[in-house]
Amino acid sequence: MVDVTPAPDSLLRAREGRDFRRLWAGDSVSQGATQVGDLVVPLLAVTVLAASPLQMGVLSAAQSAAFLLLGLPAGAWVDRWSKRRVLLLGNLVRAVALAVLPLAWWAGVLSLPLVVAVAFVVGVATLFFDVAYQSYLPSLVRAERLGEGNSLLQVSASVAQVGGPAVGGWLARLLGAPLAVAVSAVAFAASSGLLSRISHVEPPLDRSSRRSLRAEVAEGLSFVVHQPLLRRIVATTSLSNLGGSATGALLVLYAVRELGLSEGQVGTALGIGAGGALLGALTVQQVVRRVGEGRTIALALLPGIAAGALLPLTGPLVARGALDDDGAVALLAVSGAVLGVSIVLYNVAQVTYRQRITPAPLLGRMNASVRFLVWGTMPVGALLGGLLGERIGLVATLWTALAVEALGVLPVLLSPLVRSGPSADTAPGPTPGPDDSATER
Repeated sequence: MVDVTPAPDSLLRAREGRDFRRLWAGDSVSQGATQVGDLVVPLLAVTVLAASPLQMGVLSAAQSAAFLLLGLPAGAWVDRWSKRRVLLLGNLVRAVALAVLPLAWWAGVLSLPLVVAVAFVVGVATLFFDVAYQSYLPSLVRAERLGEGNSLLQVSASVAQVGGPAVGGWLARLLGAPLAVAVSAVAFAASSGLLSRISHVEPPLDRSSRRSLRAEVAEGLSFVVHQPLLRRIVATTSLSNLGGSATGALLVLYAVRELGLSEGQVGTALGIGAGGALLGALTVQQVVRRVGEGRTIALALLPGIAAGALLPLTGPLVARGALDDDGAVALLAVSGAVLGVSIVLYNVAQVTYRQRITPAPLLGRMNASVRFLVWGTMPVGALLGGLLGERIGLVATLWTALAVEALGVLPVLLSPLVRSGPSADTAPGPTPGPDDSATER
């Protein structure tokens, strides 16, 4: 049994963790709102607007398009702005944008283009929020406590992944998808209120040393591409997101139309499956201490790839009558649970590694550069998933997406990371400059 009782000097109790706890509380509510919204907006498109596979691909692409279009300059902008202010505005923008959908439904003017437009605006706000909070954390906790801070934030994300889909699915079932979207909007507004209580004062920026936006963006991107192990992590995450986004774009449609599940059953399956993410968040520190940070990065995704095969296997079993609704929910939940453990172990280990090796002035640009490279594949994957879903069917598309995710594991699996033990230091040597050559060792 995992002991989650905080140590006497943990960030949950230590005086120095006061602002971290406020960030944690605000982010926890924001994560819940995100998970509810990520389910009920696609449900709105499927159940109210009868969206096709291609239209679902376009909607999913709109949700992540900001990372491709604005990912690089976002980091430079965040490094220039107050990160606390970015967090507050990011949540407020999401609240207002999502509130448009139930109002449009009530007025009888709801349309798929409007849903796609709102999804894009929410995606832009999410981009800035995510870059800002990952760059803000190192200013609220000491470097040696980054792993603990990231783990606690991941616990919140995992709890939201467990409860959010279940809450969203049953809200859509009981109130209808439009009113469920309204609940998500209210939660984002509440999160801004919690984050506004952070008292940490960020040091004034030295405007005299500020360079052009293009130069600052190039510096962040150069830092990422000149780190040999970081390049491998980016390659793995990019390919995994490419395949995962193709799956994610069609998941709700697949569950509702191919498996015949209700909104509540879809939410239940995704919520139970996300319990694996919670387990991963609660155990990641122990796993990293025993296995090693580098080896965790290299091996964590393998079980998730194996369990991912359950998703496309479920459809044919249901079609043949070999599986009822409860069985379909169970297989979706098991697949999601194992995948959740894998993703959380991988993400916490690689995010902590990135934060630890990056100079503080570059954190925003580093995070944005990585997000651009690894999340920029998501709209592409979503569109390809929608197109393939129309052409070759949902089940064949899910198998294709899984194959892409399996290929994505190779860059880290075939790297020095897999040979690093519990006491190994995965950090590279001195950071090469833009004109230096970097060789893998």
